[in-house]
Amino acid sequence: MTTFPGAPRTLRGGFVVMDADGRAVVRTIPFQYNPETLTRTLAPRGATAETGDRLEALRLVGPPVETLKIELVLDATDRLEKPDQNPTTVAEGIAADLAELETMIVPPVADIEAAELLARQGTLEILPLPSPLLILVLGPNRTIPVRITEFSVTEEAFDTRLNPILARVSLGMRALSTDDLPFGSKGAGLFLTAARRRETLAARRGAGVQALGLAGAP
Repeated sequence: MTTFPGAPRTLRGGFVVMDADGRAVVRTIPFQYNPETLTRTLAPRGATAETGDRLEALRLVGPPVETLKIELVLDATDRLEKPDQNPTTVAEGIAADLAELETMIVPPVADIEAAELLARQGTLEILPLPSPLLILVLGPNRTIPVRITEFSVTEEAFDTRLNPILARVSLGMRALSTDDLPFGSKGAGLFLTAARRRETLAARRGAGVQALGLAGAP
C-alpha cells in the first residue's frame, strides 16, 4: 500500500498483549494497515428501564457498555516481491500473521493440557483459564483495554500451496471498564485515563447556549 511522497508518517495501531496483572508486555501485534473505519457503539446504563420512575429517570449506574468493530487487511504482496528478504512469507503466506491474531482468543496449549490433567486427578473445581490483558492501541491518546467478542476471517487469495496470501479479519470488541476490572489494576487505570480525557475534551465547549439561538438557559 503506497503513500504520496512527502506525506506525514502515520502511526500504526495494533494490540499490546500483557500478562493478566498488566505488569509486563507479552507481545505487540501492530496492524499491517490501519483499519479504514472504526465503529463504536455506546449503550447507556440507566438505573431502570421502566417508565414512570421519577426518582431513577436521570440516574446512571455506571459507564456505558462500549463495543467496537474494525476490519483488518493482511496482504503478503509487498513481502512476496522481495522473496529473499521474506522466506517465511514465501513458505507460509500470511499464516503467521493470522496465527498472531488468533492467539489473542485461544488459551495456550500448555494451559489446556494442565486443566485437563487437573480434571483427571479429580479436582473438584477448575478455575477458568487465565487470559492476558489485551489493549487496543489507536495512537497515544487511545489505549483501550478490550475483550474480543467476535473474530471472523475471510481468506481471499492463496499461493500455489494453498497458503493464504490475502485476508480480511473482522473483529468485534467490548471495551473493559471499572465494572469489569478491579480498581488499581493496569486495565482500570487505562479506562480511567481515557474517561478523564473525554471529560477534558467535552469541557472545552463550555456552557454557553447562545450558539443554539437561546438568550439564556431553557
